[in-house]
Amino acid sequence: YFHPSFYFISSTTKSWKESREDCLQRQADLVIIDTKEEQDFTRQFHKLTWIGLYNNTMARDWTWVDGTPLKTSYWGPGEPNKFEGKDEGCVEIRFHQLENSWNDIPCIDQNFWICE
Repeated sequence: YFHPSFYFISSTTKSWKESREDCLQRQADLVIIDTKEEQDFTRQFHKLTWIGLYNNTMARDWTWVDGTPLKTSYWGPGEPNKFEGKDEGCVEIRFHQLENSWNDIPCIDQNFWICE
């Protein structure tokens, strides 16, 4: 629990889509990080974790799972970067030691996830 939401942190890894499906089955969704406090909270688990941010190809922009556009971001150094030209359309928390910890990676990669 972190005010004002409840969270589920997975103990297994799945793709972004599979992770989101798990959250939806729990009557939740992948976490939306909209405050510095929530960003700090989600970094504390020291796991590579999916968050509810993805590159919406229709809007050609980063979008949260609830449809809102990205306003405040915590991208890691040099991110987002579509590393080696890969289709990196989903976002993980990667750089736990940094406040700006987000990394774009392919949605088919396997990560832990956080539901909110």
